[in-house]
Amino acid sequence: MSETPSNTLQYRFDGPEEAPVLILGPSLGTTWHMWDRQIPELTKQWRVFRFDLPGHGGAPAYPAGSVSELATRLLATLEGLGVQRFGYAGCALGGAVGIELALRHPERLASLALIAASPRFGTADEFRQRGVIVRTNGLDPIARSAPERWFTGGFAAAQPAITEWAVQMVRTTDPGCYIASCEALASFDVRPELGRVGVPTLVLVGSDDQVTGPAEARTLVAGIPDARLAVVPGASHLVPVEQPGAVTDLLVRHFSTAWQPVFETSTGQNALPAAALKPVLSPAPPQPPQTGPVAEIAPLAVPPQAQGRPDPYDAGIKVRREVLGDAHVDRALAQADEFSGDFQEFITRYAWGEIWDRPGLDRRTRSCVTLTALVAGGHLDELAFHTRAALRNGLTPGEIKEVLLQAAVYCGVPAANSAFKVAQQVIREETTPQE
Repeated sequence: MSETPSNTLQYRFDGPEEAPVLILGPSLGTTWHMWDRQIPELTKQWRVFRFDLPGHGGAPAYPAGSVSELATRLLATLEGLGVQRFGYAGCALGGAVGIELALRHPERLASLALIAASPRFGTADEFRQRGVIVRTNGLDPIARSAPERWFTGGFAAAQPAITEWAVQMVRTTDPGCYIASCEALASFDVRPELGRVGVPTLVLVGSDDQVTGPAEARTLVAGIPDARLAVVPGASHLVPVEQPGAVTDLLVRHFSTAWQPVFETSTGQNALPAAALKPVLSPAPPQPPQTGPVAEIAPLAVPPQAQGRPDPYDAGIKVRREVLGDAHVDRALAQADEFSGDFQEFITRYAWGEIWDRPGLDRRTRSCVTLTALVAGGHLDELAFHTRAALRNGLTPGEIKEVLLQAAVYCGVPAANSAFKVAQQVIREETTPQE
């Protein structure tokens, strides 16, 4: 067990100290105990390192809002323990951390197993919506629905104690850290980068996984150059818990046979990743000797657009999607034509790239200002989707109510009355858990 600063993770070791280190990464809403039934067999060959996500399993509640930040905290934890090289197996969000390590820190990774993982988990809108549900209702609705996401119906019915354990794991998670983990999954998308994963990889998935199922697993296998697929029958999302024997056997076989050595055997020095191959050019034909002055190659001129500020459109479309959601932005862009296309480009570049992306106010504050301005102007259509945006930006229904009450004083009661009707409907839609 460990005492945990804010830049590291809560962890535990099992197994012999002299053995190579194998890390097991957990899924969102779980603790390191999801791997308990793998430990007896894995510790015969490896020193097994397990960690908890922030705010999970009693870990200190220091939220981490990106997969990159989770990977950084994991590496900081390992640095403090003197662990340089390791194998890694991760489930779902834990698998995303494994992909991040393989892409950004390949020299640390000896082998990789991705379980119930994906290069992109659903859509950003889905996870930000889940964050709104938790912020409004707490974790109880998510906890009650966890068994149907994690296990097959037959397993949940036959194993009530494990099912209740799963519910309690989620229920005792820190809500703020759970929301931050949802944001981490919302922003995670490495589909274009899979070809750079250079370690031997096992992709393991339950045949009945409805969250990140065989289709997502095949996407990983198709994109990662040295990847193999294993489908475990009769298992859903939390396959290490539902089919522990099958998962353990697959992990043992993979890490026993696909472990890249850290040292080059003849010299004993650290092996470095191979450099990318470069095309070999045929030698140039011989040239007559120079008789005059030798020409110098002038430096390339910098394109005019690279010398000034970057075009804010790219930042604008990113912020616009994060605040309003992919579905809303996709609809707006799809409806644009020759007449309205310039306007869509204008608001993306200037409203979202210039103003919403400024560092002077956080997004919660900008949502408060925007709601008030829309009430003052009577722009109820825009008020509806900016109420959704305010929830995604972290405002609670109670805080939105206070903004509208404040607006009633300064913008007028009739305007606020209309605004309350619009906001009330949006809040009901966005904060009611889906059964």
